[in-house]
Amino acid sequence: MTNKKQQEENAKQPLIVKKIKKGDGGHHGGAWKVAYADFVTAMMAFFLLLWLLAATTDAQKEGISSYFDPTAPKVSQSVSGAGGVLGGIAITKDGEMIRDAEQETPTDFAPIFKDPEELQKRQEVLSDVSEATDSALKREQKRREEQQFEQLKKRLEQAINSEPDLKKLVKNLKIDITDEGLRIQIVDQQGEPMFPTGSSNMFDKTAKLMALVAKTIEDIPNSISIRGHTDGRPYRGSGDYSNWELSADRANASRRVLLDEGYPANKIANVVGKADTDHFIKDNPLDPQNRRISIILLRESASNDGVGVNSNNKADAPRTYERSRGNIQFP
Repeated sequence: MTNKKQQEENAKQPLIVKKIKKGDGGHHGGAWKVAYADFVTAMMAFFLLLWLLAATTDAQKEGISSYFDPTAPKVSQSVSGAGGVLGGIAITKDGEMIRDAEQETPTDFAPIFKDPEELQKRQEVLSDVSEATDSALKREQKRREEQQFEQLKKRLEQAINSEPDLKKLVKNLKIDITDEGLRIQIVDQQGEPMFPTGSSNMFDKTAKLMALVAKTIEDIPNSISIRGHTDGRPYRGSGDYSNWELSADRANASRRVLLDEGYPANKIANVVGKADTDHFIKDNPLDPQNRRISIILLRESASNDGVGVNSNNKADAPRTYERSRGNIQFP
């Protein structure tokens, strides 16, 4: 009875069937990664080889080829070197690999010129290229300076015409471009002097005109040269005071006005007294316009070429002056 009951209870319980699914395949391992890494390394070496072939000259390729060619070099048999086919340069001369043609091992991949004339021609070509480059840079610098000077000239002319008090002095302001740079000249006119006779104390109108010039050129990076000039009439005064001292004092007075107006002192290259040695009106030494102050914005080439008063410059070179902070020069 008991067994029958137990069998009935067991028949009522659900039957659970477990099925195990077998996978399609197991783990294949990482061998493919090694093969892929070898492939990538080979491709990198291949492209590196292509780059080296494109970057080297024929002479360099020839040097490399002869270095690894066992038939071309004379292989050292000395024990001081590496020995063998690739026995290269060792500590001593005995162990280095030498070439039959040149009796030396190239230390770099630079082209080798066996003919001295060929080497000289190459050096001359390189020198010509360097000079041509320098010449082109100087021409471009000069062109830009010319353009800047033309713009500055127009600014000065517009500035003086816009000032009612100074408009009448437009004839006293002469602006031109010379080999040295932009030359701004404040000149005397008949009946309109800029300084009292025999004095370095300028009139108020002259100081105002000088201040206008200072404000116009203060943002220009070029250095300036201030030069005083007199006419050909000898100075009649007491002692040894002459046109030299008068021209220098007037130039120095102009320097002080520029500084008072805020012009940077470090841009004043020199102050020069020239007396009556450089007339504005060449054929008339007594012309009033010969009495003048010249403010020259020096070209960068004139400021940096080192040509000065005491230098042995060529006769056709422009006359420039050495930088002399605060000093007065008499050419």
